[in-house]
Amino acid sequence: MTRRPRNTPDTSVLHAMLSILLHYPDQRVLSQCDAIAAALGHLGASPARAAVAGFLGWLDAHTPAAAAETYVTTFDLARRRSLHLTYYRHGDTRARGMALLTLKHLYRRAGYPAPDSELPDFLPLILEFTVVDPDTGHDILSRCRDGLELLTDALHDIDSPYAPLLDTVRDTLPTLPAGERQRLRALAADGPPSEQVGLEPFAPPEYLTGTPR
Repeated sequence: MTRRPRNTPDTSVLHAMLSILLHYPDQRVLSQCDAIAAALGHLGASPARAAVAGFLGWLDAHTPAAAAETYVTTFDLARRRSLHLTYYRHGDTRARGMALLTLKHLYRRAGYPAPDSELPDFLPLILEFTVVDPDTGHDILSRCRDGLELLTDALHDIDSPYAPLLDTVRDTLPTLPAGERQRLRALAADGPPSEQVGLEPFAPPEYLTGTPR
């Protein structure tokens, strides 16, 4: 499988932007939109630039209350549209607990002060981490690929304004083989497991980072 470049400056800028825009649109987020718009030139004439610019336009056309309501309805009230990526594969199971511990270990080993107030599989947090440590961050995105793909598809199903932002994240990763697409369709149909059944455990830190045991 051919890998796309992972740590180019434009990818880092894009992930920094998305790590902000995929948070709840409170005043802290809205106050940074002008700076994000000013930095769009770093993305060149790309689909990613069009996606971010389009979302900024959507935010500008809606009141803060309406934007907040959309965010809550989209992400917080729907189990199939969660920004916590390990949930799609593991659900609320012991396997997910191990996955979250693995991510915490990776953040800590990279010297990244991940906040205790947020779970380590929160997509905006992962994107923020990719700016600090592109290699490990993109490996985490790849390991959470199931959740990323299913979330993106679910957002397109409801024609969400957030869907193009997720497309830009997906485009920084290798194209999925047809067989993987078929497996994801089955996972989407079944939904997250209620307990670990027939799922291999989340990869240990040594495997995620390519470090021998």
